[in-house]
Amino acid sequence: MNKIYFKTLYLFLLLSCTIQRISAQENVGDLFKSGPADATKLVNAYFDPLYKGLGVGLSDGWSNTAKSKGFLKFEVRFSVSGALVPQSARTYDVNTLGLANIRPAVGASSIGPTAFGNDQEGGRMQLYSSNGLPTTTFFNLPQGVGFHIVPAAQVQATIGLPKNIDISVRAMPKIKLSDDLGSLSMIGVGAKIELLPLFMGKSDKLVPIDIALAGGFTQYKYTLPLNINNNSNADQRIDARFNGVNFDAIISKKILFFTPFASVGYQTSTTNLKALGTYSFDTGNGNSISYTDPIAVKQKDIDGIRGTLGFQLKFGFFKLYGSYTAAKYNLFNAGIGFGIGQ
Repeated sequence: MNKIYFKTLYLFLLLSCTIQRISAQENVGDLFKSGPADATKLVNAYFDPLYKGLGVGLSDGWSNTAKSKGFLKFEVRFSVSGALVPQSARTYDVNTLGLANIRPAVGASSIGPTAFGNDQEGGRMQLYSSNGLPTTTFFNLPQGVGFHIVPAAQVQATIGLPKNIDISVRAMPKIKLSDDLGSLSMIGVGAKIELLPLFMGKSDKLVPIDIALAGGFTQYKYTLPLNINNNSNADQRIDARFNGVNFDAIISKKILFFTPFASVGYQTSTTNLKALGTYSFDTGNGNSISYTDPIAVKQKDIDGIRGTLGFQLKFGFFKLYGSYTAAKYNLFNAGIGFGIGQ
């Protein structure tokens, strides 16, 4: 279990480093100078693939078979998923965001990489005053992390109940990664009911397949301390919650130790992200400006149908899993499990 714990921690670190990448940029302070409205639009555009990638990954990997577990049979599994960021989501154009106080500098590109875009700075921007006059403040749009896969991790325990039902719990206690990377936690709950025994009783064995309905809810919580302009007493931080909900119909067929499965379902995910605290900036000519709690993002990122093909390999108490899902962002999932019973 220690290996599973540290692999999961590594993936959480990867996610937090992505978020930290933008917060560590010196030019983030310049984004805040333009006011909460522009800063929110820019942060949304930059993080959009993170929101969507986590959205599809949160609700993935709950089950790899339609067969429910026997009463009090259990399993512990660890899996990882990677959402594939399409080419169209690797950059954004500031000219399409409706910004009030930020424009590309003369002769500069209006394109910037998203969080999962290329590892290079975006176009050079110029800050404008509220009355439309250009200022002497310039900055570059923040760079991406250089790869195009949004990772997620799932640690899950499942136990069988009567009436061909099993329930699953996902949990990761709050982990403080470091003073610079903040802390992460995860919690979730899911359930699955096998349908043929419910309607056919013992005669369900006459049907050579298993069919089930399943659903789940997962939440990641992330807190990142900020220190923009060395203002350590302003309680600057990012608080974020990523929620995912899914409902699936699953069909599978056990062939000795190999069980292929297919599922179709509905998933939704939401993001609730806030930049909290007080942020003060020198705007030149002896003037300064302050903003309190300048960014608040609350939105639905994923809302649609998904389809999955995958398999389970069972060798005694040890299992291997793999699947591929077609959704808003396509993704793959792989994992291992240990337990007793189907």
